[in-house]
Amino acid sequence: MLGPLLVDIAGTRLTAEDRELLRHPLVGGVILFARNCPDADSVRDLAEAVHALRTPPLLIAVDQEGGRVQRVRDGVTRLPALALIGAQWERDRAGARELARDAGWLMAAEMLALGADVSFAPVVDLGGRSRVIGDRAFHRDPEAVAELGVAYARGMADAGMHAVAKHFPGHGGVAEDTHVERPVDRRELADLELADLRPYARLIGAGLSGVMMSHVVYPAVAPEPASLSRRWVHDILRDRYGFQGAVIADDLSMDAASVAGLVPERVRRALAAGCDLAPVCNDRAAVAALLAGREAMPESAASGLRRSRLAPAERPDPADLAGDGHRRRVREALAALERDDGFHLE
Repeated sequence: MLGPLLVDIAGTRLTAEDRELLRHPLVGGVILFARNCPDADSVRDLAEAVHALRTPPLLIAVDQEGGRVQRVRDGVTRLPALALIGAQWERDRAGARELARDAGWLMAAEMLALGADVSFAPVVDLGGRSRVIGDRAFHRDPEAVAELGVAYARGMADAGMHAVAKHFPGHGGVAEDTHVERPVDRRELADLELADLRPYARLIGAGLSGVMMSHVVYPAVAPEPASLSRRWVHDILRDRYGFQGAVIADDLSMDAASVAGLVPERVRRALAAGCDLAPVCNDRAAVAALLAGREAMPESAASGLRRSRLAPAERPDPADLAGDGHRRRVREALAALERDDGFHLE
């Protein structure tokens, strides 16, 4: 069974230390950053090496949203920020939905062809206030975000990839960046349900497979960050909204998660809250401490099953994808979308 930890590596090839770490039963996957992805061939080779280490294979995750958050750039389509699709919503709603579905398909097909298993997408935070979200959001209007988020997730499913919507219950209401700050959103649950939670309700109803939790604190609902809160994960996401897929914490190395103490305690609290995957990024010493720890991690067979279901059933053949007429048409549509916004498709 895959373990609950999602970890990173430093380079484009596995070292002996990497191999030993990734074989540990607490590890369930690897997340790729730009440093691991200088070009498509390097990603493909690295993914093959990671998958060969274990049976079942470790999950390989990536943030391939488009715009400024796109880890793989060389050898794949450079995707526009989701806000450009949201701008199309103002002009042509049906066309924007189609474009969102096509963009989700293209991103997922290209990542699957390189060996990645899951991309943490789409972002369904509401736009307008958050500096770190910015143009990563489709729109300010929750109805637009819901419609476009569902379409994007369906496009990912068309390619064979499970969608992981983020950042539950919504990062759009705070200006601060959880990487380096500790945001607090003081709205009541009822207010969140009228806005930020509406896209999740629609996505879950459409069969959403994964959710990434935010590190924002919503004190009117729970005193701890949502990623560490059993009230948010179990009582609200699972019981109130009926979500049955995988729950992933945001990176537990971020400053906003430090309210729980050192990284091992953050991981334990995230898993106890109900998260199925706990990413610990850019902190190999913390990962080593976790793997050497004697305290058992909160775990269940159901959680392991939810993790395993994130793996794709099949992948597109890279050669077939390269000559795919639909891929060419989608790239042309994205190029037309961005042409007036100063974005250049590569």
